[in-house]
Amino acid sequence: MSGHSKWSTIKRKKDVADQKRGKIFTSIIKEITVAARDGGGDESGNSRLRQAISKAKSANMPQDNITRAIKKGTGELPGVNYEEAMFEGYGPGGVAILVEVLTDNRKRTVAEIRHLMTKHGGHLGENGSVAWMFEKKGQIVLNKTGGEEDNLINLAIDAGAEDFESVEDELIITTEPNNFLQLKDAFINQGNEIKMADIEMIPKNLQKIKGKDVDNAIQLLEELENHDDITNVYTNLDADIVPAD
Repeated sequence: MSGHSKWSTIKRKKDVADQKRGKIFTSIIKEITVAARDGGGDESGNSRLRQAISKAKSANMPQDNITRAIKKGTGELPGVNYEEAMFEGYGPGGVAILVEVLTDNRKRTVAEIRHLMTKHGGHLGENGSVAWMFEKKGQIVLNKTGGEEDNLINLAIDAGAEDFESVEDELIITTEPNNFLQLKDAFINQGNEIKMADIEMIPKNLQKIKGKDVDNAIQLLEELENHDDITNVYTNLDADIVPAD
């Protein structure tokens, strides 16, 4: 692996208390609804639903909210018909940006994303313009303390991990998407606390930027993250200077 987008590290360092709880819940509910719609309401036979429910529980979402979202997806309750989409473009300094969306109004969402990109010196691109710069991988982030790092790495290797990377106080484990849940369960079963676990689009190479481009890029990425219809933002950002949180 070529390394991590600096944006991923910045996001993890943000205080959870500062995040918009409503935005987090809305995004997860959409994901559960679509997962249930496309693969059925039984999580044992629907890995995408299982992962979405895991996210919901990690965010302390009430079980009633989870159940309603599943029933809306399966049609047992009336609900909104969400459309999935991915948009691609370039931000300040030429950083590549991928945006995953769940929306009930594609035209509105595209216009709003285009506005944000233009506002901060970026622009939307054609389909395929930057997606080739990323790979879909499962990622698990763990705290590393004392002499535990070797044990975590050995456990990761035994469970089929593809790669690992030590970044400050974190150990980042990478795996193929079809092995993600198995690897995650292996860490949980051994009593390890997981900071983050998800299937993400990982940049193959990083784009280094500096100066004003850094501030503009961070502002753009934060505004995209805060958009209600955007579920994930990926970038190959590599910055010399990281603005304070």
